[in-house]
Amino acid sequence: MVIILQFMNFKMKKYRTSTKNKKYPRDMVGYSAKKLKVKWPSNARNALQIVLNYEEGAESNVLHGDKTSEIFLSEIIGAQPIKGRHINMESFYEYGSKRGFWRVHELFQEKNITLTIFGVGMALQRNKDVCDEIKKAGYEVASHGWRWIDYQNISKLEEKKHMKLAIQSIKKIFGQRPLGWYTGRCSSNTLDLVMEEGGFLYDSDSYSDDLPYWEVRGKKRQLIIPYTLDNNDMRFATNQGFNSGDQFYTYLKDSFDALYDEGNTSPKMMSVGLHCRLIGRPGRIQSLKKFLDYVLKHQNVWICKRIDIAKHWIKNYSDISFS
Repeated sequence: MVIILQFMNFKMKKYRTSTKNKKYPRDMVGYSAKKLKVKWPSNARNALQIVLNYEEGAESNVLHGDKTSEIFLSEIIGAQPIKGRHINMESFYEYGSKRGFWRVHELFQEKNITLTIFGVGMALQRNKDVCDEIKKAGYEVASHGWRWIDYQNISKLEEKKHMKLAIQSIKKIFGQRPLGWYTGRCSSNTLDLVMEEGGFLYDSDSYSDDLPYWEVRGKKRQLIIPYTLDNNDMRFATNQGFNSGDQFYTYLKDSFDALYDEGNTSPKMMSVGLHCRLIGRPGRIQSLKKFLDYVLKHQNVWICKRIDIAKHWIKNYSDISFS
């Protein structure tokens, strides 16, 4: 027993010595108690940004060279992978591209509200009609990667290749490269690759604040515009999520109200995440309509694209940091 305790003490001393001079890589402090005097255009109390993810046709599928079918964010919660084509799963995704996108798009056109599209390169290439409508509407297209898959265990080299393909695909379709990036199921290499690529004004693979911030690594820095997984219709397709439109509406309304109240002295940013195959269902779209109508009754709300937030922050707050 004594020998074991001596060994444990030795290991702890060795660990403390080896980590003593190493900086902890995570930021657990952020802006802290600072009430930043952020000034949005027209003195808005809140910046509201809504994202529509376009992923359909780039999910895991043996037709795309994957070993198994998709299991994530569908009407089958807890779906198991199939080593072959999962026809039901495919049809859920097809609904998003064939019907869901159009229902959501028509609502935003009716309300005269803009969107940022998180577009997956392979998915966009499969639907010219959707891309033409995105161009016509003037939505921002940020890159959501080349494939809609989990990059956690993909090599850095392969992820870099996919990033290049994603940029090329959007540039070819829309005539200009994407200025925003969001992988979603990212890896520990993703942000480094974004910064190495050098052409993105912002990255959104973070959920760590209600305001943009600068990520500094060595001599480089990258603007981060945090996204959301709570103000997100994905919770219709996850455990302990929303099981009715009323729950989604109430959650969005409560988030908006809290940030709107805070915005009287310290303006913030609210993101909302949507998916064509989820919110685009008839039983869910009404909750989104109710929320948009509620927002439009308020004054001093800046409803914008993520690229608008990025440009505003770069122009006015390039010197603000967590330190």
